Amino acid sequence: MRHIAIVGSGPAGYYTAEAAQKHWGESVRVDIFDLLPVPFGLIRSGVAPDHQSIKGVSRRYEKVALTENVRFVGNVAVGRDVSVAELQGLYDAVVLATGAPHDRPLGLPGEGLGNVFGSASFVGWYNGHPQYAKAAPDLSGKTALVIGMGNVALDVARILAKTPAEFAGSDIVGHAYEALAQSAIERIVIIGRRGPHQIAMTPKELGELGELERASPVVDPAALPVPEADALLEPGLRKSLAHLRHFAALTEQERAGKSVRIDFAFFTQPLALHGEERVQEVEVERTRLLEGGRAEGTGERLRLPADLVVSCIGYRTSPILGVPYDERAGRFANEEGRIAPGSPSGLYCVGWARRGPTGTIGTNRPDGYAIVERIAEDLDRSPAGADKQGRPGFDALAAERGLDIVTFRDWKKIEEAEERAAREGAPREKFVEIEAMIRAGR
Repeated sequence: MRHIAIVGSGPAGYYTAEAAQKHWGESVRVDIFDLLPVPFGLIRSGVAPDHQSIKGVSRRYEKVALTENVRFVGNVAVGRDVSVAELQGLYDAVVLATGAPHDRPLGLPGEGLGNVFGSASFVGWYNGHPQYAKAAPDLSGKTALVIGMGNVALDVARILAKTPAEFAGSDIVGHAYEALAQSAIERIVIIGRRGPHQIAMTPKELGELGELERASPVVDPAALPVPEADALLEPGLRKSLAHLRHFAALTEQERAGKSVRIDFAFFTQPLALHGEERVQEVEVERTRLLEGGRAEGTGERLRLPADLVVSCIGYRTSPILGVPYDERAGRFANEEGRIAPGSPSGLYCVGWARRGPTGTIGTNRPDGYAIVERIAEDLDRSPAGADKQGRPGFDALAAERGLDIVTFRDWKKIEEAEERAAREGAPREKFVEIEAMIRAGR
């Protein structure tokens, strides 16, 4: 019998469990650990609440979770309640699938001012993540500035721009729904240091900005390259550029009746945030592209008004005591998913914890299958030793330490309680406190 521990119950974790099942069949036992009492990671707390079709992938993970040889072990903090070394002593392989839940810092003067948020905290606020549910951004100002040119920046801008009616069918949490309904924001500025050809925005997400009830996207035609240059782009980016060109061509008549403006500010990099206790302005510098696509400052500086700032410039994996960490890349130090390769450590990483915050949810599937192949290769090469205790060994340790484990059966009770509490038209109202989750699960 093979015993596998997976730390993290998001897409990377469940795809790895699925791969282990397919590889070893009934001769494997997989325990999936999570800090929270609820599974599915960024599917629950990262994917935008108005993207319910994307969240539907959790049904695939549930099929894996409900099998006899896979177990969800929620409300257990690896590194605090149990160490990685202890898991290594109990399981044949330990796979870190912890994602990248923390914001990459801006590293700019004034970043600590009030009403400045990283995307992890801002997205966590409107998605009801217990760590960020009390973030309480102040939406009483007129201008929000979003730093970044990826899909997360689009999510933040779209959520800020929506009317209450447009949240029908979403699972945005009640406190965010109410705050956004009272929002006074009239202008959202999305800034990026490079140009339209360097964005990481996908066509679907860009197209959604053009369908908002009260908001209109604005692109300066002068920022766009000549149309012929788009032919060299890959197909998805060409479609994204088509949306930007459409936004640039909108007339004032077509924008009539839209009370919120979403401006794209290309070739603009932030230098400092200014204000007394709270942010009031962001000092920026105009940029130009060098050969190879790198941006450099032109020396032209100006200040943009900003009552709210959300930085969407990337994420970092949480370090775990005793696990080699690549500070520069913000992920675990590894070679193709092997941590301390060449040694019989039995320690691996997968998903964003392996490669950084890149790719889509689906990218984690081949990643999970590949890491299971590497685990199998390493186990076949390693000398035979004493059988690991696996699940029974961990259960004994948990009982000794009084850990309050939440199982998948408990999670289903939490889910049912959230569905019962949903406002009209919403699929659920998430619990935002760990204690409330645990009570519902019991």
